[in-house]
Amino acid sequence: MNGKYYREALLKEELLPDMRNISEYFIFQQDNAPAHRVKETVDLLSTETPAFILPTLWPPNCPDLNPVDYKVWSVLQEQVYEVNVNDVDELRQRIQTVWDELDQRIIDKTIKQWRTAPL
Repeated sequence: MNGKYYREALLKEELLPDMRNISEYFIFQQDNAPAHRVKETVDLLSTETPAFILPTLWPPNCPDLNPVDYKVWSVLQEQVYEVNVNDVDELRQRIQTVWDELDQRIIDKTIKQWRTAPL
């Protein structure tokens, strides 16, 4: 996926409007995927979201991240793309289906492995 498609099709047309419908305030977080870190994407999210965490502040697979960010999403992503996805609606449905069928033991194991912050 290139940065232009990510910004135009996924962010502007789908994700950001859906997020605004849910809440006026949300924190938007990404990783360092190439489409996420290009200047145009960072500029868009800096102006179009109420709170945007720069991708440089959230390195991929960082053990300090939420377990969903570094383990559960990778399992979900792998299962989503086991079949070809043709458009955003199909991708949305595929993500929902895979999430609904995700084995709870994967989530439980990931949470148990999560480092706890020192007090």
